[in-house]
Amino acid sequence: MRKEIYLVRGIENEDYRAFTERILKLARAISFQIKPDSFKVTITREAPPKITVIPFRKSKIAVFSVYKDNHDAIAALLNAEGASGAFTAEEALPVAYDKTWPNGEPTPGACLLTLLHRKPGIDYDTFINRWHNGHTPLSLKLHPLWNYNRNVVLQKISDHPAWYDGIVEEQTRTRSELLNPFNFFGNALEITGNMIAVYKDVRSFLDYKRIETYLVTEYHIV
Repeated sequence: MRKEIYLVRGIENEDYRAFTERILKLARAISFQIKPDSFKVTITREAPPKITVIPFRKSKIAVFSVYKDNHDAIAALLNAEGASGAFTAEEALPVAYDKTWPNGEPTPGACLLTLLHRKPGIDYDTFINRWHNGHTPLSLKLHPLWNYNRNVVLQKISDHPAWYDGIVEEQTRTRSELLNPFNFFGNALEITGNMIAVYKDVRSFLDYKRIETYLVTEYHIV
């Protein structure tokens, strides 16, 4: 089965509510039209907190993850207002939740979406090794994650100029587990050391200045 990822961004003067409604309407229409094997979308449904240790971006984005057998790109997503990229990806789930909620309902908890690029000066194999065998175990050790969706971007399937080497969705069971640094990074005795460890690790293999992080909500459509 092939995984395709499509990025759609907010348009001028579109608030979070209108953006969410537009994206969910588009997702339901696509699900009806192409009948994928599986289909979900993550959306910036709300503004991020004003005070946070995670550098959330304030712009709006939706990430459509489509799982299907055919290799035809989805025209409705390529041509959607705000469309900014489309890719094939290799997905891994080092830790995964057991889904018990209905399709169409928001996934419980909170989700951190990260779009990332390889650090200049390191080769691709080193990048993958550091990401998969260094950073992933560190994240799972330090953060209270109940779902870690890691995507290595393989190729572009649109003419949009955007490119990312990886797209990651990290989910916690509750909002406070993500947004409260003492829950996400550890207690008062651990937090400083853990934050420094994550910072140094990320800078070792990612282009730090180009990292995009968003507070998003996930919806399973199919």
